[in-house]
Amino acid sequence: MKVLIVGASKNPERYAYKAMRRLLDHGHEVLLLNPALKEIEGHPVINSIGDAGSGLDTISLYVGPANLEPLIDGIIACAPRRIISNPGTESAAMRERAQAAGIEYLEACTLVMLASGKF
Repeated sequence: MKVLIVGASKNPERYAYKAMRRLLDHGHEVLLLNPALKEIEGHPVINSIGDAGSGLDTISLYVGPANLEPLIDGIIACAPRRIISNPGTESAAMRERAQAAGIEYLEACTLVMLASGKF
């Protein structure tokens, strides 16, 4: 499964980093998005949502609503099967746009979903 992490981090203490590691451990293909980074542990990082391409199953959000707002159009254009809004990233605008586009929108935790087998 191809998963985009919006707000990827190279800091091992950040949840976005932990999600990257767990997704890789579970055999998922991970695409990372952070405009300030070029790579994380040898994995390339894209700097724009427009570089995500197609074929995404899941987009996992790790940016707050204010930083998410300018990305919403691009996220919808990626047409993933679902969007996971991790704690602290909840956005009514993202939820409404996802639902209008027929994209499943979950306010959940990627790490918990992986640990419980519900990912």
